[in-house]
Amino acid sequence: MSVAASGGALAGLRVLDLTQFILGPVATQILGDNGADVIKIESPGGDLNRKIGPSRHPDMAAMFLGMNRNKRSVVLDLKRPEALEALRAMIRDADVLVHSTRQQSAERLGVGYAAVAAINPRIVYAFAPGYRQDGPYRDRPAYDDVIQGESGIAGINELALGEPRYFPMVIADKFCGYVLASAISMALVHRERTGEGQEVQVPMLETMMSFNLIEHLWGGAFDEPMGELGYDRALMSYRRPFATKDGHVCLMATSDDQWQRLFTAFGQPQLAQDPRFSTLNERSKRFPELYKLVGVELAKRTTAEWRSLFEAADIPHGVARALRDLPTDPYLVETGFFHRYAHPQAGPMVTPSIPVSFSKSPASIRRTPPTLGEHTDEVLSAMGYSADRIRVMSGR
Repeated sequence: MSVAASGGALAGLRVLDLTQFILGPVATQILGDNGADVIKIESPGGDLNRKIGPSRHPDMAAMFLGMNRNKRSVVLDLKRPEALEALRAMIRDADVLVHSTRQQSAERLGVGYAAVAAINPRIVYAFAPGYRQDGPYRDRPAYDDVIQGESGIAGINELALGEPRYFPMVIADKFCGYVLASAISMALVHRERTGEGQEVQVPMLETMMSFNLIEHLWGGAFDEPMGELGYDRALMSYRRPFATKDGHVCLMATSDDQWQRLFTAFGQPQLAQDPRFSTLNERSKRFPELYKLVGVELAKRTTAEWRSLFEAADIPHGVARALRDLPTDPYLVETGFFHRYAHPQAGPMVTPSIPVSFSKSPASIRRTPPTLGEHTDEVLSAMGYSADRIRVMSGR
């Protein structure tokens, strides 16, 4: 993929990316998509995600490809003093530093916030620890599964399904990555206004717990609880895609008018006048009964028949698509959601397009995910280092 000039909102900013796994790389890819020059600092062994999943190239596995576009890879063996010297030189010219190590490890390495801010007081220094750094768990390691459990997210499935289960995705890492990118952008706005850099922390547990409790605090939102925690509509067993004669439909009616149109589509318009279902307040007391009724009706027709009726009635609905069907879904094909590109080493590839649009500062996909150390010579020679010193610093 050719490297195009970026007009993104973060164009002209340099990000030092000392992250691996998922959370940090997701955040820095978002910054890169929006124009930042992201320099991914890797050990000689590389980001562990380079080895996870199918691959055509030994260091370019599927997991790595999903979150490392729009970055340049520089290998530094930070066990060597020469490499630490180069990193400190890079910090002087950086706008953002993001790392994914525990803070005590960062401090031992000499890249704690105090040390970094002493080199560059304008830098935005960001990381996402498992827990708040002013609390008793500050040094605990944490991964997605642990945070899903401790934040109550796995417990939601116990209420809905009868046993605690993880969501079948790395939801904590991905969501916290998005929050981290957003928080870094806010800190950059603050710096634009004041000239001040700062430290940004996104603790995973508290972030996911806050995300979880937006609706699930429920009766606990009052100083004297008015019921249990947990949004009842979301937890009931009937809340799932509804089976039709030949598939499944996802359906959501909320307002009185939408329910009236839905009952009419069922051929039972009189239900809109039934005191049990005539108002939002009454319906909210009877979600299991109401959803059971909907399920019985939807089983009477095919998915296509229901979609035609719901389209005509302007009722929010969709098809429960299988994961395997997404790449060929007509809507996604028409809108160009999947971006195809040729990777110089790994061959033809597919990546999701950038979903957010900006009328004045569009994001863009400018660089393919880098091979390990692909830009080491490019970046370090531009800093004035000789080929011999670069070999030492990169542990070749």
